[in-house]
Amino acid sequence: MGEAMLLNAVIAAVTLLIAWLVAVRIRDVSFIDAIWGGGMAVLAVASWLQLAQPGARASLIAAMAVLWGLRLFWHLYTRWRGHGEDVRYARMLGKAKEQGRFAQAALTKVFAPQAVLLYLTCLPAQLGVLVSPEPAAIGPLALAGATLWLVGMVFEAVGDAQLKAFRADPASKGKVLDTGLWRYTRHPNYFGDCCVWWGIWLAAASAGPWIALASLPGPLFLTFTLTKWSGKPLLEKGLAKTRPGYADYVARTSGFIPWPPRKG
Repeated sequence: MGEAMLLNAVIAAVTLLIAWLVAVRIRDVSFIDAIWGGGMAVLAVASWLQLAQPGARASLIAAMAVLWGLRLFWHLYTRWRGHGEDVRYARMLGKAKEQGRFAQAALTKVFAPQAVLLYLTCLPAQLGVLVSPEPAAIGPLALAGATLWLVGMVFEAVGDAQLKAFRADPASKGKVLDTGLWRYTRHPNYFGDCCVWWGIWLAAASAGPWIALASLPGPLFLTFTLTKWSGKPLLEKGLAKTRPGYADYVARTSGFIPWPPRKG
């Protein structure tokens, strides 16, 4: 177990180091968001491959992490290719770029921290797979986790598709998306993200209490960062400045957990 987790740490570090070298070459770090999903898929596969005979539970957990990671990678990669540099990273590294310190700042402010956080968040998938060789079966708790994962995938995929279509419509310029899943939560994709990783955690937790405890930092950190740190707060702060109707939308729409809109 220890050797496998150490190898995974090396894989995460090398993956982010290669991504950093690419970022230095193109002078843009924005694709790191795509690496976030793809990197977790890589760690899940690496864990599965280190088992001589993966059990059914190991294959289920790995499949959940890989499917989620590949979908998110492709979605964010194509968005980056279509829209270019993310304004958040441009602001973060703008001064360093002007002063000729872009490479150093990109490593210390973006890629090194992301390597650590990616590894931490992916703990349920890594540990859940590594402790599930044959004959580890898929029990009721793992099935419950898979169900929650499926709910999350639907919210993420449908929410992202609805937002993409909204942004592509010229008539939507300056407006707020408040239909579809976005009528019930201001962040269906973030809600889905949390459901996915709490679902993976449940599947991993079926291996025993110590795995449940050891992998708990992953979904806890993800939930914190999406709801309190770099996800929801930063996004809503920007939207409040650029969308005139956003305050009304906030007043009637749940901030995270889907719920019927309040009547104004």
